[in-house]
Amino acid sequence: MSYFNVRVYGILVNERNEVLISDEQQGGRQFSKFPGGGVEFGEGLTAALKREFMEECNVEIEVVRHIYTTDFYERSSFNESQILSVYYQVRTLTPLSVSIKTLAFDFDTDTLQSFRWISLDLLSTDDVTFRTDKVAVERFKELWT
Repeated sequence: MSYFNVRVYGILVNERNEVLISDEQQGGRQFSKFPGGGVEFGEGLTAALKREFMEECNVEIEVVRHIYTTDFYERSSFNESQILSVYYQVRTLTPLSVSIKTLAFDFDTDTLQSFRWISLDLLSTDDVTFRTDKVAVERFKELWT
C-alpha cells in the first residue's frame, strides 16, 4: 500500500550563525538532517515541529518563516511511502539543552542521535543526506544572503 508520509523540519540558527544538524542512525543507515520528523494524524505542521524539537532537543521553539516544501516525488528510504517535507526557520524560546558534538555520528551509548553546529558560511548540500534536505539547504542559503 502506498501512502503519504508528511514530515516537518526546523532550521535553527544560533547567535554565531551556525545551523543545528541532527546525525541519526535508523534501519541500519546513518544520515544527517535537520531536527524534526513525522507529523502525527490530527496534528498541524507547526505543532508537530514544536513537539519534535521538544522530544529531540528538549527546547521550546517558535517558527520564524517557511523555507521550503517538497515539490518533487521522493520515495521514503525506509518504507513504501511518498515523502512530503516542510521546512521552517525556527528560533529557540528556551535554552537548548542537548549535548553538542563536533564530529558526525558521535553517539552517546544510550542513543542513536547526536547534534552538531555547522557554520552557515560552510553549510553545503553535502552536510545532509536526503534530497529534500539538500534542496532546503540551497533555498535557505538563498534566503539568508
